[in-house]
Parts: sequence; C-alpha cells; structure tokens
Amino acid sequence: MGDVVNINKYRKQRQRLDEAKQAAENRVKFGRDKAERAKLRAEQERGDQDLANKRLDDKRPDDKRSE
Repeated sequence: MGDVVNINKYRKQRQRLDEAKQAAENRVKFGRDKAERAKLRAEQERGDQDLANKRLDDKRPDDKRSE
C-alpha cells in the first residue's frame, strides 16, 4: 500500500506555491527598483521647484486670506 497523505496539507502547499508564483509575476510586472523610484521622485521635485520659481508673487490664487 501507499503512504497516507493528508490532502489538506497538499492543497495548502499547492496554494502557497501558486501565490508565490503570482507574487513573483506581480513584482516583475508592477515593481520598480529603488533607483527608478529615486529618479522619479527627483524629477517630480525638480518640476515642483521649477513651477514654484515661475510664480510671480507669494500669494496663491486660491488663497482666501487678506490681500
């Protein structure tokens, strides 16, 4: 006769393997490495600073304080 196998353990192990495979695919598909995130952050900050430098006065158009 064969060995006794707990089917629940087998199912859970198979599910873990499937989830690990899906996680690996998602990391490749959606993930960015640290250098890419830093580059994107630097570009965003540079754009924000450039826009702030082009402002004509210190008051913002949506500022409702006394003029």
